[in-house]
Amino acid sequence: MASAPTVLVTGFEPFDGDEENPSALVARALGGRRIAGAEVACRILPVSLDCLDAALDAALGALPVPPRAVLALGLAAGEAVIRLERVALNVADFRIPDNVGALARNLPLEPGGPDARLSRLPLEAILAALLAGGIPARLSETAGLYLCNAAMYRLLGRLPAGLPCGFVHLPPLPGQVARRIARAGGRVSGRDPGLASMPLDLQVRAIEVAVEATLAEAGRDG
Repeated sequence: MASAPTVLVTGFEPFDGDEENPSALVARALGGRRIAGAEVACRILPVSLDCLDAALDAALGALPVPPRAVLALGLAAGEAVIRLERVALNVADFRIPDNVGALARNLPLEPGGPDARLSRLPLEAILAALLAGGIPARLSETAGLYLCNAAMYRLLGRLPAGLPCGFVHLPPLPGQVARRIARAGGRVSGRDPGLASMPLDLQVRAIEVAVEATLAEAGRDG
């Protein structure tokens, strides 16, 4: 019996001293589900530039059939909405060390590779579907210069040109923000962008919608 079409959804492990990462929780929540006729496979990636390539190869190699689409997820601290990334840049320039202590500075992700790689997700269709479903979302120009950008850039370089692939940043969870406020003794400004959050169930629904929209567009393209 032929295997069902597969969509790979990746998340990242916690980093920067935090206890959880919504991208990992969302990926795990979706793992094993059927969305628009495709089975979701999930993989949690390390927050380590040195280990990232092997983890991506393992994630793709573990699939029973080539994926119909790949959606990589990550956390954007201070983000209030679902953020759909347009571009990955060929550079790693970290503000904080990764989980093994590496602090990349202006390092090419792929020497000799293109300066940037564009998302191959149907971003406008995803955005429209999210907003129609009452889920706040926006387009973003770049995925940053940390591991999220590196994962997007390297995934796009590994996969066939016609295969939908891209990156979605998620807001912090309410519990993460509550812990941040507690560490500050409750004394934070109401204008602090770091107070933004989104509940886990809404984030899970957002990525369901993104997968549905991606597969619908892929079906229209043949």
